[in-house]
Amino acid sequence: MLLAAPAAGLLYATLAKGPTLPENEQLGSTRHFLHELNRLGLTSAIDAGGGFQNFPENYGAVMKLAEQGLLTLRIAYHLFPQTAGQELDDLRRWIGSVRPGDGDEWLRLNGAGENLAWSPADYENFTEPRPLRPERADSELEAAVRLLLDNGWGLRLPATYGETIDANLDVFDKIAADGGFPRGVPWFFDHAETVSEAALDRIDAMGGALSIQNQMMFQGSAFVDRYGAARAADAPPIRKMLDQGLTVAAGTDATRVSSYNPWLSLEWLVRGRSIGGRILASPENRVDRDTALRMYTVAGARLTGESDVKGILKEGYYADLAVLSADFFTVPEEDISHIESLLTVVGGRVVHAAGEFEGLAPPLPGVEPSWSPVAYYGGYHHTMFPTPPSGLRQARALVDAAAESEEHRQWRVVRGFAPDNGSAASEIFDSCFVL
Repeated sequence: MLLAAPAAGLLYATLAKGPTLPENEQLGSTRHFLHELNRLGLTSAIDAGGGFQNFPENYGAVMKLAEQGLLTLRIAYHLFPQTAGQELDDLRRWIGSVRPGDGDEWLRLNGAGENLAWSPADYENFTEPRPLRPERADSELEAAVRLLLDNGWGLRLPATYGETIDANLDVFDKIAADGGFPRGVPWFFDHAETVSEAALDRIDAMGGALSIQNQMMFQGSAFVDRYGAARAADAPPIRKMLDQGLTVAAGTDATRVSSYNPWLSLEWLVRGRSIGGRILASPENRVDRDTALRMYTVAGARLTGESDVKGILKEGYYADLAVLSADFFTVPEEDISHIESLLTVVGGRVVHAAGEFEGLAPPLPGVEPSWSPVAYYGGYHHTMFPTPPSGLRQARALVDAAAESEEHRQWRVVRGFAPDNGSAASEIFDSCFVL
């Protein structure tokens, strides 16, 4: 894991220095990434924008695929002002060209964010102290929010720390006093690891929602080191959020803050442990599997205003579904993160097929550029379930062992330690002594 100190902008700026791919490779690599999400059972995603993602130029590949009917994932995206000091100019430019809800069932604008202005933002690097809020943050946030409300734009804001949420809510209160907030537009906070119960009451009163991610799965130990195990047990306070009656959606905050694999996040919601197995969340702050799944499906659809067409399997809703490699509701908790999809269908179209469904999905183009690590290692690394294998999985393990044995034999043939006719060599081979 890479940690940027004192803030994430250093990492984003470094990543932005990578080579810019030609259009055909951007299209191909985007298709492969969307298929990777399909492989993990995803049919929809909400894009939070992110640093160094300029609109419309850096959205060209996705828009081109949408034009060609080649998207395999439904995307609701937010627009994120990229340059400190010109956030209002960016927002005005976008307001003049697009509106929330523009698009179709595959690609649609969902509002502004994650950042509305750079100065109020905080970052979830728990190895560093909580960032101090600049004096200008309130006025810059107020100007951005007023502009968005005046034009009917929904918004989302990143806020890891309770102090940030309280300050942002104070700004909203000021707007509400003289101009109204939220004037019917949807809005929500992301992250909210240390949000207070009082702030949850205020969010509820203002008609807000929450979107939480599994940063604690990766940074939980650092959080404990800085703030203590007692605070980690309730970070974020998921059960209090749900008991408040708020819409609480779940996600990953990929691809920079954590893995894009949703099953890691779902396991974290249920187990409350770090990636290394450290217990973080108290039993009272964990959720059952049905609730976790609803946070990923029903609640996610509410955040995009599409709960009448997706989030559940029902007549009249989108034909989006996944057939999984294991039963999410019955596998041991530690096996949840190892689930994948065997068959993913989006809009009634097969977009991923494996195992007994192999061959049902159309083939993808080859991986480009050729130097991409994906060409050599594939996507998210598939691992065996950590619990004792079933008979079938044990048999597959033996098949893998046999394949490895054949690779070993070929290695010996190349080095002259075994004949190339497939028969066993007469000498005894010990890799500790012969290299």
